[in-house]
Amino acid sequence: MSDLPGLWPSLSSPDPRALVTFLTSALDFTERAVHTGDDGAIVHAELVRPGSTGAPGGVMLGPTHDGCRPPGGAAVHLVCDDPDALFARAVATGATVVHAPFDAEYGSRLFEIADPDGSHWSAGTWYE
Repeated sequence: MSDLPGLWPSLSSPDPRALVTFLTSALDFTERAVHTGDDGAIVHAELVRPGSTGAPGGVMLGPTHDGCRPPGGAAVHLVCDDPDALFARAVATGATVVHAPFDAEYGSRLFEIADPDGSHWSAGTWYE
């Protein structure tokens, strides 16, 4: 069995390269695959990141096109060990703050930011 995630949120972006740069810089994603067209523009990308539960997480993205969901309509949650450090990294990269780190009633510490396209990304500790 592969150690790749079995569930891949898929995002569209008017500038996939800028979104790849943001996600790798701000939220610790790694490029797994980046496919470009003849003009060098990204037509499909797969990014992965480690999770504190030991299981990786992934996201796919590509350019906007007729029939796809408009950019900025996604909400994705990441599990991480140190949400305060990841939040600081995201803010330093230029993320828009939606919620600064806080302690949730159910035991997780988490935050929420928006990427340049307007999609929301939350990240927090796993709770037992």
